[in-house]
Amino acid sequence: MVSHKLINGEQFSDNRGSLNFFNAFDMSEIKRLYEIEPIDDHIIRAWQGHQYEKKWFYCCSGSFVINLIELDDFEMPSSNIVPKRFLLEAKKPSVLEISGGYANGFKAIEKNSKLMVFSNFSLEESKNDDFRYDLKTWSAEW
Repeated sequence: MVSHKLINGEQFSDNRGSLNFFNAFDMSEIKRLYEIEPIDDHIIRAWQGHQYEKKWFYCCSGSFVINLIELDDFEMPSSNIVPKRFLLEAKKPSVLEISGGYANGFKAIEKNSKLMVFSNFSLEESKNDDFRYDLKTWSAEW
């Protein structure tokens, strides 16, 4: 089943500092993770799709806009699909879960933003399930 969902985190602060936690985030499927730190807040990384790979996005610094396209065809997708837009902010901890069947694109909206990406596929598995589309394929609000 193609789906996406936002897993809300929680925060705790006291005189020692603050803690972000995600007790509702089941990480049992995860095989790898990586962190993306764009060189500035003008770069748009779009569009990358996966037919089967599942990913989770967590903004650990700054903020990001993430747009999702539910693909109707991986080889020749419709150009009139309207993206679903999400805002991830480090100050409001949440994890965006995206199943296979989507293309995504994202852009930092603050300098020094960092995005952690978790995947249920190994790097080799991911390379075999990777679909790239030109940035201009879909119109999105960045």
